[in-house]
Amino acid sequence: MPPLPRKLLIIGGGFAGLECARRLANDDRFEITLVDRTNHHLFQPLLYQVATASLAGPDIARSIRQILAKARNVTVLMDEITAIDPAGKTATGSSGTTYSFDDLLLAAGARTGYFGNDDWANHSLGLKSLADAQNIRRTVLSNLERAELTTDETERKRLMTVVIVGGGPTGVELAGAFADLVHRSLKSNFRRIDTSKLRIILIEGSELVLDAYNPEQSAYARQRLEKLGVEVRTSTRVTNVRHGALDFKDGSVLEAAAIIWAAGIAANPLAATLGVPTDRAGRITPNPDLSVPGHPNIFLAGDIVNMKDCDGQMVPGVAPAAVQMGAHVAKVLQGDHENAVARPSFDYFDKGMMAIIGKNYAVVKAGKLRLQGFIAWLAWLFIHITFLVGFKNKLSVLLGWAYSYIVNNPEARIIVNPPTACAPGKPPSN
Repeated sequence: MPPLPRKLLIIGGGFAGLECARRLANDDRFEITLVDRTNHHLFQPLLYQVATASLAGPDIARSIRQILAKARNVTVLMDEITAIDPAGKTATGSSGTTYSFDDLLLAAGARTGYFGNDDWANHSLGLKSLADAQNIRRTVLSNLERAELTTDETERKRLMTVVIVGGGPTGVELAGAFADLVHRSLKSNFRRIDTSKLRIILIEGSELVLDAYNPEQSAYARQRLEKLGVEVRTSTRVTNVRHGALDFKDGSVLEAAAIIWAAGIAANPLAATLGVPTDRAGRITPNPDLSVPGHPNIFLAGDIVNMKDCDGQMVPGVAPAAVQMGAHVAKVLQGDHENAVARPSFDYFDKGMMAIIGKNYAVVKAGKLRLQGFIAWLAWLFIHITFLVGFKNKLSVLLGWAYSYIVNNPEARIIVNPPTACAPGKPPSN
């Protein structure tokens, strides 16, 4: 009789988990269970466009079951894994289900990180999930509706202030997209307020926005944002986030009805259950083959990893790196089954970084290549369309972008379940 297939449990249906499952699809040597707390694969690089009403949620998400429908050896389950027992080779879900495994890939991603101040989450908006993006959009659009309704000028100014903490790609892209939204798309939609007066304030603790890029590109990004009307404040440290306000190290206070936190990430709490050292963000440094130290049958991939590859270059927390990690784990597992002499070390191929800065402008850094302006924006469009999963998603996003580019009027502006504070006479709540 042929040997029984090895049970592979994949936790997370993001870029890494999905890529591993696809690489091993219909390989009868493996019986794969993919567990995710949602039923969809999310293209996170475009989350900010959902948050800023440029795209609808379904444009950047696709059912995991649909993606893997033809993979006969893959079972997809919607559950949230809450505990892992490495010695017993089991994982437990919030449903109470116990999942046994021979091999495990932990690719559960990251959550918004507040540098140890988790209570700040109660007074700010993160951007890690589709629900987060829809919440940001709902909050900002609802605040504009409330600003149109109120006759209190002080309250109107507060409602028309959006603060984004974090000057990395997410913060820069959010700021640029919000500026485009209010200065172009919404400028003729309101009668009592001037949407161009919406204050968009980008806060960065270091001296530069996009500090992972070269200084010239960082300066270019700041210049473009300021030309769009964004207030950029660098070397500004947040010491507290409370309801409707931020406190800064210099003692100043900034009031805002919408505070978006894009300043840090923290690994999924499951990483801490493996009994190995983690960094301040909860990430683990795996062995060169991506296995957990002391557990050769447990692998890590994606945002939960903090490591340098076999060439000594730091592996960034970006989608291409996660995809490559997922593919590498699949390769290692296939090699184990074929009794390979040694496991290969992970070798990251750097495809570069890019960030969009409003309509028609972007920066690209790839090896020695440096692009900025319109040509970088075109490169950004092409790369992101290519990475989207599914022809329908690619076509939907492409047509949505084309329509918005021509008419400056994105359609994803419907407010579903508005905050109770939008009702007349009710005090604001967060």
